[in-house]
Amino acid sequence: MINIFLSINNREQIIQLPVVPEEFTIQSPHNNETYQTISQGDIKLIGMEGLKSLTIESFFPMKNYSFLRDDAYQGWEYVEKIEEWMKRRVPIRLVITDTPINMACSIDNFTYGVKDGSGDIYYSLSLEEFKFIHLERKKV
Repeated sequence: MINIFLSINNREQIIQLPVVPEEFTIQSPHNNETYQTISQGDIKLIGMEGLKSLTIESFFPMKNYSFLRDDAYQGWEYVEKIEEWMKRRVPIRLVITDTPINMACSIDNFTYGVKDGSGDIYYSLSLEEFKFIHLERKKV
């Protein structure tokens, strides 16, 4: 059974999404370039891999449903926690169990609101891979 976890600062705070989306798609771009030549027409140069991204769309429940994966928070508490993480300006970790997905991400967009009379908060969370920069030290 797939579960989705978001965490911050080496698991200082963890959110398990209470309702797993029906589907999600990972975009895995590659930075290839096409050049036009005089003698050979178009040629393709294979570049480096781009940053993976995905958007999670689901809802934060305002009441206890039997299908919830976690009930640590309720409704607006999820929104407040994610907004707080965005203000801290640090990457979050996305882990999707039963898949190889475990990556640091930035929150690129977080849209939320109420759709129906249930009071549940429907959201769209856009994440993009965050790569930590490792610089080599050179002796002079």
